Amino acid sequence: MKEIYKIAIEASVEGGKRIMEIYENEDFQVESKSDDSPLTIADNQANDIINSFLLPTGIPIISEENKQLDFAERKNWNRCWIVDPLDGTKEFIKRNGEFTVNIAFIENQKPVFGVIYVPAKNELYFGNVINQESYKGVIDHAKFEFQQSDFKRINPSLIGDKIKVVGSRSHMNQDTRNYIEALKKEYNKDVKIVSKGSSLKFCLLAEGEADVYPRFAPTMEWDTAAGQAICNAVGLNVIDAGTSEELKYNRENLLNNYFLVSKLG
Repeated sequence: MKEIYKIAIEASVEGGKRIMEIYENEDFQVESKSDDSPLTIADNQANDIINSFLLPTGIPIISEENKQLDFAERKNWNRCWIVDPLDGTKEFIKRNGEFTVNIAFIENQKPVFGVIYVPAKNELYFGNVINQESYKGVIDHAKFEFQQSDFKRINPSLIGDKIKVVGSRSHMNQDTRNYIEALKKEYNKDVKIVSKGSSLKFCLLAEGEADVYPRFAPTMEWDTAAGQAICNAVGLNVIDAGTSEELKYNRENLLNNYFLVSKLG
C-alpha cells in the first residue's frame, strides 16, 4: 500500500480518537454554520488533527471545515485530498454512534482511495480503486498501528427476496419514497428500508448489507468521495443523476447532484 494511504488511515483514526474524547467526556456546544448545518468543537478539532497528517504530503486539501478556495486556484489540481472530519454531525449530536471520519484521495477528479472510520464502533473501512479491493476491520485506536493483514476484504452480495434500500435517518423525502415504490413495481419484490446515518450508507452496499442507495437530497463532495472510493473498489458505480456518469470531484461547484448507488441491472 502506498505510504500516503497509510497516512490517511492514521489521520482518520487519530481524528476519530479526539472525536470520541469529546463525545464521551464533554458537554459540547453546537453552533450553526451559514447553511444552518450544525458545527461542534469535535468537527474543528478533528479537522486540525487530520490536517496535521495530510499537509506534510504536499497534496492540497479540500475539507468541509477548511476555508474553501476559489475554483481558479483549484482547477489545475491533478490530485487532492477531500476530507469530512466529522460526517454525520447530527448523528453525533443525537449520540447514536452513526458518524464517521471520511478521507479520500482524488486523481484527475476520480476517487482512487478512500477511508471511512466509525469511531464509536472502532470500525475502519478503506478501498483502493486501482487494486479493486475494499476492506473492513475493527481496531484498537488506543494503540493503533496499521497492518493490512488485520482487515478482511468486503464485497457486495447477491440480491435476495427483498431489495434492501438504504435510507437516511435524517433525509427520507418524497422523491425517495417515490423511487422505492417504482422499485417494487419494476422488480416485483418487497423492499426493506435499511436506515443509517452519514457515509455508512456507502459501506452497507460495499459489504453486502444493502442493495440500493438513492440520494435525492443535497450532499457535498466531502460527504461522498471516500464512500465512492470504497464502492468503486468493489465494482459499484456512484452515478450522478445529472450527467449519468460517475460523480466527479474538485468541481467548480462542490455541491453534488442527486446520485444513485445500485447493484440492480
